[in-house]
Amino acid sequence: MVPALLYALLFLVTGLMLARRIFPDASPGLALPLGCGYGIAMLAAFPAVFALGLGFGVSAVGLAGITALLILLALVKSGVRLTGWQKNPDDIVLLVCVLPLMAVTGYLLHTHILHAVDGTFHTGQSCYGDLPMHLGFIEYIAQSGEFPPTYPLLGGAHRFGYPFLCETVSSVFRILGANLRTACLLPMVPAFLSAFGMFWQLARRVLGSAAKASLAFYLFFMGSGFGFVYFLGSARDFAGIFTGFYTTPTNYTLQNIVWVNPVVDLMIPQRATLFGWSILLPALYLLWRFCYEKQASLWLPLALLVLPLPLLHTHSALALVLICLVGGVYTLLHRPLTRRVLLPWGGLALLCGIAWLGQMLPTVLAQSVDGQNMLRLHFNWVNGQTDGTLRDNYFWFYIKNIGVVYLLLIPAWLHASHRQRWLYGGGLLIWALAECVVFQPNTYDNNKLLFVWHMLGCLLVAQLLADVAGKIRRLPWRALGLGVVCFLAMFGSVLTVGRELVSDYQHWSADEIALAAYVSDHAPADALFLTSDRHTEPVFALAGRRILCGSGSYVYYHGMDYANEYAAMRLLYEAPDTGTLSAWDIDYVVFDRSVLTEFAADEAWYAERYPLWYQNDSCRVYQISP
Repeated sequence: MVPALLYALLFLVTGLMLARRIFPDASPGLALPLGCGYGIAMLAAFPAVFALGLGFGVSAVGLAGITALLILLALVKSGVRLTGWQKNPDDIVLLVCVLPLMAVTGYLLHTHILHAVDGTFHTGQSCYGDLPMHLGFIEYIAQSGEFPPTYPLLGGAHRFGYPFLCETVSSVFRILGANLRTACLLPMVPAFLSAFGMFWQLARRVLGSAAKASLAFYLFFMGSGFGFVYFLGSARDFAGIFTGFYTTPTNYTLQNIVWVNPVVDLMIPQRATLFGWSILLPALYLLWRFCYEKQASLWLPLALLVLPLPLLHTHSALALVLICLVGGVYTLLHRPLTRRVLLPWGGLALLCGIAWLGQMLPTVLAQSVDGQNMLRLHFNWVNGQTDGTLRDNYFWFYIKNIGVVYLLLIPAWLHASHRQRWLYGGGLLIWALAECVVFQPNTYDNNKLLFVWHMLGCLLVAQLLADVAGKIRRLPWRALGLGVVCFLAMFGSVLTVGRELVSDYQHWSADEIALAAYVSDHAPADALFLTSDRHTEPVFALAGRRILCGSGSYVYYHGMDYANEYAAMRLLYEAPDTGTLSAWDIDYVVFDRSVLTEFAADEAWYAERYPLWYQNDSCRVYQISP
């Protein structure tokens, strides 16, 4: 545990020193979240670079740490210090604004990720589906040493098209001896600090007011539409928010409510979104100062920060490209076309273009070409039936889903300054693309782009609301008006977060944990297991071993054709033969309740031919290969 903590501290301190090098006069309120962003970026990039030649193991992790240490020593030698901080009264406002949501987030991380309860692991509603996949990827990369990794949910025979650097930032800590829970959580905390803090700092810089920045912060992270109205019909309906499974005012598909709370439904369960935003938001801050405040020297810090972004979160990388395109047009129209103006843009495009294409060509882009149902045209996001008819009127769909912010976008844009409109223009380009093109099998996942458009809209709406409220001379009426608007804009998310706080589901039983521990200790790193395809399969999720066929809720939405693997899995359970076992190179076969529920499994055939490798009260494992 201690080496993992020291390793994390090394990268975070180095990131903090880089932030101080870039902005020597920065206060802690800016330097700390920006430093967390740089620390995450280095934690993603450095081990990956060395792993390309050495595999993802101790050597690569060690060399990455040495690199971070050398950068830290160079910064110290150049005169950068962690003393002599500038004081900024806005830091108090930032702390008061961010700390309550950070505390709630910390509690949810504790209860949602491998929460030990009486020998079992529990989770909350939002992490029940996605968390097993992320844990399995983290463990698989750490114990297999493969890099780039192959896709372990289909026997390890396919390209890994998922942005896997969001998992390697935790795999490094498994290699350093941390348990899986600690390894998962350790980089998530600074990632949240970066995302929360840098959103506030971006809003403060763009809007020119700490109060407006705080309002924008809560409009985005705690904003919601009018879905709560569907639960006001009776006490029973309202109580269902806290007892049902995904019956919340921000995620109620029965009434076409799909605009989720970004903290509990995106950042906590979806690691790619969290780590992507932990880089994207500081990048947008740097871009604003580089492009719209004419601080040309920031092109290099911006480029270096975002180098690993495509394989952290591809949607965030695409969003940044579109916002930069609009910023580039702004520069061409409003700045003299001199070398001093154009060269920084050229350097940013060249450096990121080379690094990003090198990452994406063999992974994400190749998967987009080879995968099923990946890149395609589709209008109106998820507001439609399979036959093409609309479930709701186009505008009513967004009004009831996004609520106050959506209703005020046009007057907020008219009220905005010239530069603010151009920044929001990047968001409009994202919205237009996400409304017409789908980039993955699950159309719903375009929300990872739409939320970037939305966060820029929250800035403009916060400014409009604050300025209108400021014109109301009598304080009680001003407070009442702003309070009513904030209630309508946030009540749905308050209820959703409340639901997460009380949600509690068992993820893995004691027997499943014991099975995973035995597999981790005794099965070879490259062993292939035949299991059921349930999404919580502990052999993969907790032990990180390859399985023949993972859950369709994962592999289908990653664009994988898994028909052959699924057919082989069913055949090997229901009508097994030695030829098929050999053809698929199966090493171990698991029989548990999920297998017996899903298949007419012939366990007797295996018991007659192969030794019983492991058993407990709820499962048995047979060893096929000697």
